[in-house]
Amino acid sequence: MYKKSLNRRFCVAPMLDWSDRQCRVFWRQLTTEAVLYTEMITTGALIHGDAERHLNFSDIEHPLALQLGGSDPDALVHSVRLAEKWGYDEVNLNCGCPSDRVQNGFFGACLMSRPTLVADCVKAMKDASSLPITVKHRIGIDEQEGYGPLQEFVAAIADAGTDAIIVHARKAWLQGLSPKENREIPPLNYNLVYQLKQDFPDLEIIINGGIQNMPDAASQLSHVDGIMMGRSAYQTPFLLAEVDSQFYGRDQKICTRSDIIRGLFPYIEAELASGTRLNHISRHMLGLFNGEPGGRLFRRYISEHAHKPTAGIEVLEQALNLTEHALQTMQGKRTAINEQ
Repeated sequence: MYKKSLNRRFCVAPMLDWSDRQCRVFWRQLTTEAVLYTEMITTGALIHGDAERHLNFSDIEHPLALQLGGSDPDALVHSVRLAEKWGYDEVNLNCGCPSDRVQNGFFGACLMSRPTLVADCVKAMKDASSLPITVKHRIGIDEQEGYGPLQEFVAAIADAGTDAIIVHARKAWLQGLSPKENREIPPLNYNLVYQLKQDFPDLEIIINGGIQNMPDAASQLSHVDGIMMGRSAYQTPFLLAEVDSQFYGRDQKICTRSDIIRGLFPYIEAELASGTRLNHISRHMLGLFNGEPGGRLFRRYISEHAHKPTAGIEVLEQALNLTEHALQTMQGKRTAINEQ
């Protein structure tokens, strides 16, 4: 059983279709300390579906939080008990997703209009489990204006005992914008999140939204308790190699990008032997060489070969060889120019 206490100074966001267990194992090669979050899993999927398929994970993924979608206290109690049984380190309630499908199930961002209901959900989960219970939400929805509705929502869930809140510093529009547009079009307002920390000094507050790099992330810690990075961490995952040293004060062995992938070979081979397709793992690695010589060759080779039914480790090895050759060629050209 995992015993280490959570330190949410740096978190990697729950991202639908991205932060699955294969991706999280990959991220763990880059950071041992960041708190990772699952994709959102609905309470209905756990109660009526294949709970084992949704909940299974590798021990290496700790510290790991399960994000739940739901609004029925009894269903959430059932789900949080499963999370504790499976060994998760935290349960997070999604009150920030604006998609139509989520709204139709009455969970996600639409719950920000029902602070009393969310508080009831949080209290029920707290009473049913010893796990930390957190809430991820927006700074508001639709026509809500100013700080008042946000403060009311946070006061309700804080009184219910939430252990931390993760605030995406954008409003969500439930109609008229797609989930993708809701991540980009509503303007960021970090000041509202900073005001929450001033008004709720004893509540752990994590900020999310628009954080692109490590200097941006570190600068937030003078205002809040921690940061959550999402798309930037996925699209340029080598950023995570700085997390343990910069946010947790740990000495880190600096590995090359190739070493990171080769270090995963035993895990990948075991997954392939159990029936997992290579592209279900390799798709999460495509951004590892972003901005590096040979990065395009790496992405292209994997994209063209990893989906094949018989694809194995040799695909990754060849992609790395192409990348390493491109890097050596560039270094050779630079040396020749310097010697002229």
